[in-house]
Amino acid sequence: MSQPNRKASINAAGGKDDMTRPDPRNTELFKSFLGLSSQIGSDILKTQGAGGNTSIKSDGVMWVKASGTWLSKADIEDIMVPVVVDPLVAALRNGDVRAEKSTDFVVSELNSSGLRPSIETSFHAALKSPVVAHYHCVNAIALAVLEDREAMLAECMSAVSDLRWVTVPYRRPGTPLAREIEKAAASMPDVLILFNHGIIVCGDTVEEVAGRIQRVSKALSRQTRNSGLADVDALERIAKNSGYHLARDSESHAVALSNVNRGIALGGSLYPDHVIFLGTEIGVLSEGQSAADLEAASHREGREAPKMLIVPDKGVLLSSTLTAGGEVMARCLSEVVGRIPEEASVVYLSKDDEYELTHWEAEQYRQALDRGSERRNA
Repeated sequence: MSQPNRKASINAAGGKDDMTRPDPRNTELFKSFLGLSSQIGSDILKTQGAGGNTSIKSDGVMWVKASGTWLSKADIEDIMVPVVVDPLVAALRNGDVRAEKSTDFVVSELNSSGLRPSIETSFHAALKSPVVAHYHCVNAIALAVLEDREAMLAECMSAVSDLRWVTVPYRRPGTPLAREIEKAAASMPDVLILFNHGIIVCGDTVEEVAGRIQRVSKALSRQTRNSGLADVDALERIAKNSGYHLARDSESHAVALSNVNRGIALGGSLYPDHVIFLGTEIGVLSEGQSAADLEAASHREGREAPKMLIVPDKGVLLSSTLTAGGEVMARCLSEVVGRIPEEASVVYLSKDDEYELTHWEAEQYRQALDRGSERRNA
């Protein structure tokens, strides 16, 4: 990187490093990194809402996306947080609880956003590549939830046989996942496919990672199931006088417009961000039932009404309590289930997996940021 305009000491684990570190943010390299991050975040088939994160390492410091921020805004907002790499990796290896949030390893003088790093920062640090992109590719997820995923992925990835790729079993994001990724990092993979989660693409340069993303996306690409159009008039009648509205993204309705799509979606939770933003239950309205009827029934039973409702063969209704970050998860679900083969056996997250996610402070923090962003943009 070019010479910095300013320098900052490192404040990590309660002490200051004698070394000073350059601030790379005005360099062309960093700007190209932000450009790639924004491109990934602006592609609904790769990233939805606050999902996904990118990082770049230089001079012992790694810049990683802040928790709860949107990659799509990387080139217009200050969303990258600097952390020192080696102390964080040591903490991960030693079972130090500070590796989970990574906040003790932030270069405080350079953290102008004042935000905390992504909960997945520790796995970025564990990967040796200078540039890392993690995103929730719907094509990758559609393959990574299948019972025969190893064989299916091997067939697809044969199209990019020059790339080293590995699979990683599902673990809760944070240090459990980071520890699995560190095991895989020893082989210096170019691509890591995370079961029931997404994908990681690594490289030495921004350009190399961008090229690999393009090639891997093509290799994993799957045709979506044709499911027709939503019945807007019927959905408006059904949603009347309730706390629900039509899904604003027309593609979100596909999950309700096919027996196969509905069956897969209602079978269980497929990946973490669905659980975090839409919950573990999808409601289904019966013939003649209104959204207000379902709300009343939920209230009588003393439980929260589902955030997403399927109206079979008509479309999807979403709770008015959802933020933009929550609404985009309905589109993600539609894109994923529409790419899963009709006869495929699917591996869902377990009830324990769901509990871990819904009772996790880090994700509650991310949801709070999402609600705050909604208010600021209103």
